[in-house]
Amino acid sequence: MIEPLAYSVSEACRVSSLGRTRLYQLIGEGRLEVRKIGKRTLIPAASLRALIGGEG
Repeated sequence: MIEPLAYSVSEACRVSSLGRTRLYQLIGEGRLEVRKIGKRTLIPAASLRALIGGEG
């Protein structure tokens, strides 16, 4: 199975068990990186792993 490079906000909520509001809070605090590609907001998988792993 191939690991994703990034997650949409909805996917990040699902894989992390965090709510949408909390994810946007973490983004606003600078604790979670995002990339805007066109209209899409993507969260790099490495950033989400670092946050969950206690590095963020």
